[in-house]
Amino acid sequence: MTEMKFKKDHIVTSVVAVIVDSDGQVLLTKRNINPFKGEWVMPGGRIDLGEPIVKALQREVMEEVGLQVEVEDLIDVFEHVTPGEDNYHFIILFYLCHPLYCDIAHNRDEVEEARWVPRQELANYRMPEGTRFILGKLFPDMCSCET
Repeated sequence: MTEMKFKKDHIVTSVVAVIVDSDGQVLLTKRNINPFKGEWVMPGGRIDLGEPIVKALQREVMEEVGLQVEVEDLIDVFEHVTPGEDNYHFIILFYLCHPLYCDIAHNRDEVEEARWVPRQELANYRMPEGTRFILGKLFPDMCSCET
């Protein structure tokens, strides 16, 4: 058995904001960088050493889409190990958030596009398994299969 090699020598812990507005729409961002380049995800990123989780979440949301959010609850924790050359091991904490305002100003270096998506349209977007799994927890009618 060959030993799996990873780009980092540690697990990367990240936070993701599942931002739901007062109309029940979810903010999705189309990634402009790896991992998940070209796929639709929610804003988030790595927690810096010594940074409180909620502060990291609010910082990442501001950096990616220019929004201030109120953090409500932890939805779930998801583990993602990327195959191939980009071997990373991520532990991702997904939090339900609500925007303090809805005007998006996305960071074009990281985000190709950002948009508010009605829940009935979420299934139409190409997204990573973890994103679809988490959205299915909030909106069970979105999922047609077990993950």
